[in-house]
Amino acid sequence: MATLEKIRSKSVFLIVVIGVALLAFIIGDALTNSRNLFGDHTTVAKIGGEKIDYTDYARKREELNNQLEQMRRQNPAQAANFDPQLLSQMALDQLVAERLLDKAADDAGIQTSGEQLRFYVLDNPINPTIQTIIQQLNQAGLAVSNPSQAYEVIFNPKRNGLTEAAMAPYQRLWLNMEQETMQMIKRQQYQQLLYGTMKANELDKKALYNDYVATSNVEVAYHPYGQLDPAKYAVTDQEIAAAYNENKGQFKVDDLTKDISFIAVNITPSVPDREEARMLATKTARALRDSAGQVARDLRKEGVIVTHKELRARDLTSGQVKDYVLSAAPDSVKIISENLKGFTIVKMGRRTTAVDSIQLNIVQVVGEQLPAKVLASLNSGLPVDSVSKRFSADSVMAQTGQWIALYNAQGRTNALESSQLDSLTKAGGRFINLVSTPQGAVLAQVAKRNAPVEIYSFDEVTYDLKPSTKTINEEREKLEKFLDENGNAKDFIANAAKAGYSVQQVSLNSGASAVPRMAGMQSYYPDSRQVVRWVMIDGKPGAVSHIYESKDALTPALYAAAVVDEYSDYVPLTNKDVNTFATDRARKSKAGDELVKQYQAKATDMASVAQAMAVEAKTDSTFRFGRNARVRDAAVVGKIAGSQPGKVVVVKGDNGVYAYQINGQNTENFPYSEQQYEQQYYQLVSPNLGEMLKGSKKYKNNIFKFEAGD
Repeated sequence: MATLEKIRSKSVFLIVVIGVALLAFIIGDALTNSRNLFGDHTTVAKIGGEKIDYTDYARKREELNNQLEQMRRQNPAQAANFDPQLLSQMALDQLVAERLLDKAADDAGIQTSGEQLRFYVLDNPINPTIQTIIQQLNQAGLAVSNPSQAYEVIFNPKRNGLTEAAMAPYQRLWLNMEQETMQMIKRQQYQQLLYGTMKANELDKKALYNDYVATSNVEVAYHPYGQLDPAKYAVTDQEIAAAYNENKGQFKVDDLTKDISFIAVNITPSVPDREEARMLATKTARALRDSAGQVARDLRKEGVIVTHKELRARDLTSGQVKDYVLSAAPDSVKIISENLKGFTIVKMGRRTTAVDSIQLNIVQVVGEQLPAKVLASLNSGLPVDSVSKRFSADSVMAQTGQWIALYNAQGRTNALESSQLDSLTKAGGRFINLVSTPQGAVLAQVAKRNAPVEIYSFDEVTYDLKPSTKTINEEREKLEKFLDENGNAKDFIANAAKAGYSVQQVSLNSGASAVPRMAGMQSYYPDSRQVVRWVMIDGKPGAVSHIYESKDALTPALYAAAVVDEYSDYVPLTNKDVNTFATDRARKSKAGDELVKQYQAKATDMASVAQAMAVEAKTDSTFRFGRNARVRDAAVVGKIAGSQPGKVVVVKGDNGVYAYQINGQNTENFPYSEQQYEQQYYQLVSPNLGEMLKGSKKYKNNIFKFEAGD
């Protein structure tokens, strides 16, 4: 009774405690976006005892994203095929590699000397941040072109007519860059040391040499299995399991992996959508003819885009647009194309002539007073290449014969403003002050100009046809109905085809960036990381997800997944691909046994066994262990290398049956080169730095918890 009374007396207190705990749980779960309440909320990954924090990960991902954007500007075609969803895992992989390298370098006691830092910052810069600093200085009007000049301006501001306060941000940026560079040097040194440990000893090199000089004269006949009849070579579950166990090492996984069945509904414009686009094209063309070339706001709201272009003839892309522009009358309008992708309309402007590039002599000058003196000297006859001799080389930098493109494949460039070009043209060959700031100036002179070319001015009006909201909603309702009626993995798989859906079998683990379009391709369904997150956090075997949606405007998609199985050691035999592999191996093994028995009876000589195989026996007079194209099965190569001359041997391989006879053996006389066989050994071993550093350290990847909401 006393115990009961104590419990009753404290019941209000317990309710309050439980209530606070529940509130904390709810708030904590919301704040951590479904992350483990008692885990490391900001830890994206762990490798051994090292943690990768979300802050570092986000910074690295932003760096990679900036690099991608730069690549898109410089080489759009190359960047077009890159899936941004890969950036997440790429960022994490780089951080893990850096963390492992830093730890290994510190453990090895590697340090960076002042001489090394100077060399890799000033003489042979390895940190891309250095170029960023130089670009920022140039944008601020400070004429520097190399790290040494940048260092001089940043750390000796008064000598260059600048203030300490103005250079303070650059000094901080430079010092941070030096710290990064020191770490990069340490990593580089450790990598060189680590790779240096992978050297061949004399026995290794001699073994490779001996394998090469030892040759055999081998006659070979090969009968491939081809497409085997499952009825003729039926295999039992026990035989399939045996084939699986024999090759089980191939199916090892390092992380929790889940097999899913995945449905992707790529939504395309409906017939009514296409009809509306056709009507919109007609309406837009009429508006262009009836106006001064302006497209009304209501048409723009519907997705019509107007791009004004001024292009040279050589920059007009081939096709209907080029054909029309080259011959069209001013102010004429034509619908160039109208199809499933949308439409293109061109309204022709006027034709003009313009110089498309000029050659300049450029002199960059540091300081507020010096530019006027340099300008006067140049216009008094001082040769450009003598500027650095008359004035301090730290204060001036001359560049002769710099071609400036005024037009390129995209049209008019921003290399020079119209006012700058006018000033250069009117200068009559004299130098002018092109850009001037308190920190310095850019002086320029026209050295040469190309002959004028014809410029075509026109408006290109485009519309990208995409599915309407109505079309998307209809597809969503259809998929929702299917999921309501098939709420478990078994029904999901069994009934998908009947409902008109194609199911893909995909294996996912914590390192998955998204769901691939098909096995082996680096192409992912847009916004499908959210599917990975559901699978890895909430998806239990047998469970079916709700609908996930890609918001891509042109190619919207709906996704759903069902978890079939999960495992963390070996991919099981129940996996469809693994089962197919094991069944194929078992069937080929059974066929091989029967064919070997059949052909062995004919193996009195190579001609007879080749005739029984219905193939032609071929001779390889320089058969070498590991170096031959005639036999590609490694196990069969080993058997041939270990056989004696004279006897006809019939063996089964992975993909067919071989019959061979060694007619002679020889040792060729090749000179021995230590360097050559040391290189061959290194190529044979092919050391993986990442795996060497990782070793037996446990790796936990939590990236999927941070990369997409539910």
